[in-house]
Amino acid sequence: MGMDKQIKKKKWPWWRIGIYVVVIAGAAFLLSSLYREAGTSRLNVSQDRILLDTVHTGVFKEYITIFGTVEPFKTVYLDAVESGKVEEIFVEDGSVIAQGTPIMRLSNVDLQLNVLNQEAQIIDQINTIRNQAILMDQQSLNLKEQSLNVMFQLDLFQKRTDRNRELYRDSVIAQVEYQETQDEYEHLLRRRTLLKSTLEKDSTYQALQQDQMENSLDLMRRNLEFAKNSLDNLVVRAPIRGQLSSMDSEIGELINRGDRIAQIDVLDSYKIRARIDEFYISRIFTQQEGSFTMDGQTYTLRIKKIYPEVANGSFEVDLVFENDFPKNIKRGQSIALKLSLSDETRAKLLAKGGFFQQTGGNWVYQVDGGRGVATKRDIKIGRQNPDYYEVVEGLNEGDIIIVSSYDNYNNKEELILK
Repeated sequence: MGMDKQIKKKKWPWWRIGIYVVVIAGAAFLLSSLYREAGTSRLNVSQDRILLDTVHTGVFKEYITIFGTVEPFKTVYLDAVESGKVEEIFVEDGSVIAQGTPIMRLSNVDLQLNVLNQEAQIIDQINTIRNQAILMDQQSLNLKEQSLNVMFQLDLFQKRTDRNRELYRDSVIAQVEYQETQDEYEHLLRRRTLLKSTLEKDSTYQALQQDQMENSLDLMRRNLEFAKNSLDNLVVRAPIRGQLSSMDSEIGELINRGDRIAQIDVLDSYKIRARIDEFYISRIFTQQEGSFTMDGQTYTLRIKKIYPEVANGSFEVDLVFENDFPKNIKRGQSIALKLSLSDETRAKLLAKGGFFQQTGGNWVYQVDGGRGVATKRDIKIGRQNPDYYEVVEGLNEGDIIIVSSYDNYNNKEELILK
């Protein structure tokens, strides 16, 4: 029986062992990566289609952009004082006219006849006053003549009474004759007293009548003057110097009293009337500052008047220039203004972009340039203006953020930047 032969175990070559080690290590790394990144969703994004901004610290001022229309600082409206038919138009719409310049002439036959009638009534009243004055003078003369006659009779009877008294004392005449003379004398004394009182009352009455007639005549003269002024108002004149506008009347057109004829804009200064969303109504006050730039120069305005009426979701304000206004500014021109809502402060700033519509400012994609990816990052945004958001939490100065729209990213956790 032969002896068993010992079989030697074969040893693996070093190169095979190395291959196995590399394979096992690669598999372990792959499994580790898969474990770490389990649940992470990704999306490839072209860098050419994104907009980036770097968070930085700067001066922040909360303001809104509003749009307004240039208007004259002062406008005078011309309304018809008297009704009438348009007979003549002297100036064209849009003309710059001086104060007192005739604009148009109206005709009103009824008004002209009224003036003629009042003139005739005044003439009649003057004639009546003159006739009454003549009658009162005659009456006064008659009273004075009667008074003179009584004085003369009184003087005669006084002398006769004195003589008869002596004759009666000497028993030359009877007592009856003397008594008759005495009675006549006393009657004349009483008549003189009555005439004196009548003359005084007549004088007072004449003065009163004269005043009443003069007052009546003065009233008629004032009415005539008013009527003549009404005739003057048929010629419409410019009350101030300025530019005529909104005049569209035609020859032969009938204009009623109170109708708007035109307006005159004072061109020495301007204001801007702007509309503001009602969302800001509680934050708008008089003297609030606004500004805009024209021809390389910034102009400052302040709110002068706030109109409280809200229409179509907005309200109006008037802004006036604080100093100079642009020389080439024109009425009706549209202006975009920045209206300040707060003072200047230091803050971390992020440029405004389309991302806000999808995230509401609650998160952003932060770019890691070394890895070539952008990762979701929770943030908190405070105030905003048309250019920047104020970053309150979640980002540091120097962070690079995608600020363009996130519409096509479907809330992926990471974006692979290609």
